[in-house]
Amino acid sequence: MRLWSIHPQYLDKKGIVALWRETLLAKKVLSCKTKGYKNHPQLIRFKEAKNPLKSINYYLSEIYQEAKKRGYGFSRDKIGLGITKEKLLITSGQIEYEIKHLLLKLKKRDYKKYLEIKKIKKIKAHPLFIIRKGQVASWEKIK
Repeated sequence: MRLWSIHPQYLDKKGIVALWRETLLAKKVLSCKTKGYKNHPQLIRFKEAKNPLKSINYYLSEIYQEAKKRGYGFSRDKIGLGITKEKLLITSGQIEYEIKHLLLKLKKRDYKKYLEIKKIKKIKAHPLFIIRKGQVASWEKIK
């Protein structure tokens, strides 16, 4: 499971579809509707939010908006009604780690997108997050 902290605009088609699917799974976990993935490290930041479900819904809504811009047929109904505008903190080190991780993936599967992203000087976070200076998150499994 990878719940990207970077903005979904940087993901290729495979990446955004996977993110949508994995975030829906994360929502099920946070809703206690699944037995697996309960302690997955990618969920820690959502569990620490004031309202984890509203945070994951906000996260999903931004993925949905990006997919809609691209003409993908994601279902708005899967997001749910409760959305928060509460921002969660993410470190600059985590954003840097994720963009490097994504570039490795894109270099193999979508070279055009790789070249496009590689040129960007300032990477934006997913709108749910506010970037603060810091190292890679403690929950990240570094490869």
